[in-house]
Amino acid sequence: MKNVKLKKIWDSLHSSYWFLPSVMVLGGIILAFSTLTLDRMDKVKMEEWSWIYTGGPEGARSLLSAIAGSMVSVAATAFSITIVALQLASANFGPRLLRNFMQDTGNQIVLGTFIGTFIYCLLILRTVRGEDYKLFVPQLSITIAILLAIASIAVLIFFIHHASTIIQASHVIQDVSRDLHRTIDNLYPEKIGKGEAKPERIVAEIPQNFATVAYPIPATKTGYLQAIDNERLMKIACNYDLLLRLEFRPGEFIIQGETLVMSYPDQRVNQKVLNEVDKVFILGQERTEQQDIEFPIAQLVEIAMRALSPGINDPFTAIRCIDRITSGLSHLCQRKFPSSYRYDRDNSLRIIAETTGFNEIVDRAFSQIRLYGNSDLAVNLKLLESLATIASYTENSKYKYHLHKHAEMIFRGSREGLSEEEDCLQVQEKYQRVIKAIES
Repeated sequence: MKNVKLKKIWDSLHSSYWFLPSVMVLGGIILAFSTLTLDRMDKVKMEEWSWIYTGGPEGARSLLSAIAGSMVSVAATAFSITIVALQLASANFGPRLLRNFMQDTGNQIVLGTFIGTFIYCLLILRTVRGEDYKLFVPQLSITIAILLAIASIAVLIFFIHHASTIIQASHVIQDVSRDLHRTIDNLYPEKIGKGEAKPERIVAEIPQNFATVAYPIPATKTGYLQAIDNERLMKIACNYDLLLRLEFRPGEFIIQGETLVMSYPDQRVNQKVLNEVDKVFILGQERTEQQDIEFPIAQLVEIAMRALSPGINDPFTAIRCIDRITSGLSHLCQRKFPSSYRYDRDNSLRIIAETTGFNEIVDRAFSQIRLYGNSDLAVNLKLLESLATIASYTENSKYKYHLHKHAEMIFRGSREGLSEEEDCLQVQEKYQRVIKAIES
């Protein structure tokens, strides 16, 4: 449970624009007090170091004020540019992609550098004293401030390049594709090669009166199911000798009061069980890819659909999305899908959890793009080519049959969407080659 919660907390912090800048501001505060301590040490003779600041108090104040003032102005400008980039991303790629931009570490480091340098200069500025008081010019601290200003200029140059890069379609699609492959590795770590998947064990342990006797455990909150602590759920089922059937899977929306879990038998369910089961399910305001394989695929599909819309009409971006989807599904079809039936160490059935199958994922990936792109020749050809590529990575007959079915639907849709007979013939030739490749 701690591991799942820690991942959720880290995901939330990583998606915020305040966490990393706050850490860098704290680092600036610690650096300021550290350098001031060194400046106050009589044993350290700063005059022996030629690169140390050697000016008087007035020059020190002017220098620190100039650096602090410029850092505030640049930070405000960087923040404004970031907001504009987020608006452009929301309009071009969809609001669900904003989370990917919020997780961008580069922008967070830029803001943290400017604000941290500003705070550092303020803390040093307050310690500078003239001859009217006890003269004190923190030479090392001022030198560090100059170095931070130079570093901030380098960060500003990086930010200008980075801000223009992250809103490019190729960069956005690549980031989502990377999330897809990472999710596949996390959820389906076991490879099956190109062999046929073994049939699931026949389950005879499910009581016949399960539906009538099981106790419905309701959800206490509303939101998207982001993650389930499967290890903790298994411990609960074993400790209380229960058979649990999950009614939702990660990525689905849950309304407070809906049945979250069916627990058998009902007489073993008490308030303690209800509280423990409720803590196993982590809900949030939006979907995440932590345990939801469909979410990154849905993001790629959304980018492709927006690119194919009449207002944008950008089939090349859609083709890039199809390439990335093809790469992900080719990766996925080589992995072993977990069983819906989970057993404890004594080989007793404890949890029934519906899993997302490969065929269902293929439907999510290609159905909407097929409907939106049936009037574009290049998109139809790319979709057919993608199905053949995926089929070459698996020997599973069920997978190939489903890919064959999608190829037929793409071919029929192209006959309706394409007006030129030559284009239709081109798609037909491609379709025939794809069918041969799938059936081989």
